[in-house]
Amino acid sequence: MTANQGIAGSARDTRIRTIVIVGGGTAGWMSAAALRVATRGQHCRIILVESDEIGTIGVGESTLPPITKFNRFLGIDEDDFIRKTQATFKVGIRFDNWQRVGHSYFHPFADDNSNPGVLPTLYRYLVKLAAGGHEPDLGEYELCTAAARNNRFERPVNDRPGPFLTYAFQFDASLYAKYLREHAEKRGVERVEGKISDVQLHAENGFIDAVILESGRRIEGDLFIDCSGFRALLAGQALKDPYEDWSHWLPCDRAWAVPCESVTPLVPYTRATAREAGWQWRIPLQHRIGNGYVFSSKFTSEERARELLLSNLDGRPLDAPRLVKFVTGRRKHAWIKNCVTAGLSSGFLEPLESTSIQLILASIMRLIDCFPDRDCGRLVVDEYNRLVAGEFDRTRDFIILHYCVTSRDDTEIWRYCKTMSIPDTLASRIEMFRRHGRVSIGSGEGFAARQWMIVMYGQGIVPESYPHLTDLPGEQAIHAELERRRLAIRQMVARMARHEDFIARNCSAVPVPDTSML
Repeated sequence: MTANQGIAGSARDTRIRTIVIVGGGTAGWMSAAALRVATRGQHCRIILVESDEIGTIGVGESTLPPITKFNRFLGIDEDDFIRKTQATFKVGIRFDNWQRVGHSYFHPFADDNSNPGVLPTLYRYLVKLAAGGHEPDLGEYELCTAAARNNRFERPVNDRPGPFLTYAFQFDASLYAKYLREHAEKRGVERVEGKISDVQLHAENGFIDAVILESGRRIEGDLFIDCSGFRALLAGQALKDPYEDWSHWLPCDRAWAVPCESVTPLVPYTRATAREAGWQWRIPLQHRIGNGYVFSSKFTSEERARELLLSNLDGRPLDAPRLVKFVTGRRKHAWIKNCVTAGLSSGFLEPLESTSIQLILASIMRLIDCFPDRDCGRLVVDEYNRLVAGEFDRTRDFIILHYCVTSRDDTEIWRYCKTMSIPDTLASRIEMFRRHGRVSIGSGEGFAARQWMIVMYGQGIVPESYPHLTDLPGEQAIHAELERRRLAIRQMVARMARHEDFIARNCSAVPVPDTSML
């Protein structure tokens, strides 16, 4: 038996032996760390090629709850991770000025261990109240919202009944990439320093055979992961996969980013504030606050946007603002030939709902689930592309929802967003909630029905009717259950520590020296 026949006797051994990841940053090192765990014991070599001369975007500092499971999958100690990435906890996002100037609402994470019957009853009843002309305060019944309002945090306690906080993190993306690099290299991932000058394709099937560095070194692989950012060096430049432009629906195409000094209190949530030509993010970390202004160059100048951002900081800026240009959309194929994209090379959606790192995570875990042999079978590739495209498209719709459903008409961008055409998939979902108070969600969607409902209601959609099975338990019983929940949440929040006190006791980071360039 020859070496190529492998364990299957006369069958050809087509197992992946070498994975080459092009590009570092968050996407590259998340991919490397996860694939190292997934291929453990499979004699699979993982090589990551990056250049210190090529910068990374590194502004994706706010995440969604699946990041906690991803870290556990990697075997990461949470407190160690928080210390070394200057992280804070996050229980949701506060939206200011989106429905109208002066209006705010909170988009909380779910209460994961609630009684399965309570939350459906809760939201059906709140829809009924809204349809009847009342204005229910969702935060009275949402643990994450109540904790955020009171600046409180607590990790889940296994033996404690009732709902518990579902959380994610706010961290320094460059420190996260560094942390994952150390983690992955300790477990055998090889890092190669250098710039890629050429990509060699197989003459017959068009697969990538190797990447060539400026030094002349040739790095061969069976599977290639394109984490080269907006350049999409492999999928876009070498394999010519087209890019779908979504800027009609999401007109913002620029972002200024700048850190500033921390201020108290250290809140456990991200803030998104709608501005005259876009929106501003505020992400509190242990050592600083991350800030940025996402805007449309069609509706304001870069200089005006820069001035607006700097005039709305909570503390002294710690660096000069950095401009990032982008086109919202996605690549037509997330997987083409023997190349899989991750991060900015696969597409870009502005970070309004903190989906950038989530989309990387989802792509990596789906690749692990669909892990191929060297032939990259068509059925596997097609299924992966269908799933990833669906994830991008549904996330796109969720972000567009924040723009197109608004009462604002005070500036040009908001007048445009109110009247622009929107995807049919989004239009039908909005109409279903507006007319019937219902949201239908397919399997595998990144945002649950309750999250769509919260944002639609927060943006100002009042349903005309409600699901009438809501009436069956009787109003007295429903009122009693909701009151019980409201009081229980108040009591749980009162027992929680202040967010900054919890961090100080459990996972406080080493102070970072002031490296201000100003």
